[in-house]
Amino acid sequence: MDSSLSEQRLNFLRQSIGKVITDSPSNFMNWLAPVLIKAENGVLVCQYTIRKEMTNPYQILHGGVTAGIIDDLIGATVFTMGLNDRFTTVSNYIDYFAPANEGDEIVAETSIVKRGRTILNLQCEIYLPSKKRLIAKGYSNMLNIG
Repeated sequence: MDSSLSEQRLNFLRQSIGKVITDSPSNFMNWLAPVLIKAENGVLVCQYTIRKEMTNPYQILHGGVTAGIIDDLIGATVFTMGLNDRFTTVSNYIDYFAPANEGDEIVAETSIVKRGRTILNLQCEIYLPSKKRLIAKGYSNMLNIG
């Protein structure tokens, strides 16, 4: 880990705190349009407003979008760590606990579970603050691909 690279990346991200992210290298993140709340080494917190196109036929947050939020934010969290290598997702495990509706604001928070030389394991919890409810929790294994 290069702590100066981590700080450079965090300083870049922190310029967006409180703003909707629209210029991420991840086109999917731009579509999700999160508001960055917190950026630390190995930790990101973002708020998302659930739009109609993010819902399923029952008008609740689509499980695939939930999985996408988890995968995308975990990938961005690896960016905060100041690693010179590239990492890709090799597995996701997600538990879904409760629904969220169109118009709800949800918060996703990531953290590192275990850091190995080849595999990083991170988690992401998604909350519905208005109901003080955990709606999903996911784990991802990220493989070092050089």
